[in-house]
Parts: sequence; C-alpha cells; structure tokens
Amino acid sequence: MELPINKGERMELRVSAADKKKFKRAQELSGDKSFSSFVVRILRKEAEKIVAQNNQIIATENDRKVFFDAVFGQTKPNQNLIEAAKRYKSKKA
Repeated sequence: MELPINKGERMELRVSAADKKKFKRAQELSGDKSFSSFVVRILRKEAEKIVAQNNQIIATENDRKVFFDAVFGQTKPNQNLIEAAKRYKSKKA
C-alpha cells in the first residue's frame, strides 16, 4: 500500500554507495513505485514506532508515579472512597 506523499517539503541526506544500492534493491523488492515513496513509508513506520515507544514510557512513568503517590503519599481518601469502603464493609458483615 503506497501512502500519499506531500511534496511540500524536501529532505536531503548522504549515504554510502553500498547503502544506496541496498536501499534501491529493497525498494524494488517492496513493490514501491518510487524510491521516495519507499523511503517515506519506511521512515514514517519507524518514526511512528519510536514515538509510540516514547509515549508508552512516559505513560508508564506517569502511572508508576500516580501509583506510588497513592500508596505511599500523604493523600487522604475523599468522601466517595470513604463511602465505598463503608458499603464494602457492610456487605462483608
């Protein structure tokens, strides 16, 4: 599946002749119609993966902080939690 390319921006990069040959061969094997579409597709896929991993790490760190603050912090239970605990205890009895 070829993704549309926004031709509004341009990027330039330098690679070794061996890398360029390998990249071109991979493009031919992939079925991408152009080298540019191949590079953009692969780069987009890797960029999305890196961003997703970073977002997951941030979420995990935030979750860890919230959990430890809740367990070991000085926060007192709010009224809803107190009432829920009372209901739970009354059903256990």
